[in-house]
Amino acid sequence: MIYRGSCHCGAVVFEVEAPDRIEADYCNCSICRKSGYLHLIVPKSRFSLVEGEQALSTYTFNTGVAQHTFCRTCGVKPFYIPRSNPDGVDVNVHCLDDQPVSVTVSEFDGQNWEQHAHTLVHKSREE
Repeated sequence: MIYRGSCHCGAVVFEVEAPDRIEADYCNCSICRKSGYLHLIVPKSRFSLVEGEQALSTYTFNTGVAQHTFCRTCGVKPFYIPRSNPDGVDVNVHCLDDQPVSVTVSEFDGQNWEQHAHTLVHKSREE
């Protein structure tokens, strides 16, 4: 399925290809916990930014590998390039305009990222 998503104000619009029943990850690291992010990691080929590139700003911290993008107008982070999968895109399920038929949420221990990051690597691979 092709899902359309956006930030709160609609300045940033994207599309992502994903199944109608998705598996998402809830991460307990500081940035994900504070922003309420629900992760859907996909290969870059399954993501497209429809509009709003000029409205995006990028925040990095720690190693600087993850590219946390957010809307300059409303502050919402609809997607980003994750440290665990720099060859993919991590979409915030909460920013999808239409929700999937079902979402199965798994817990990811991002507070101990170094020990667990290997469990996410497969998510950005083409099937």
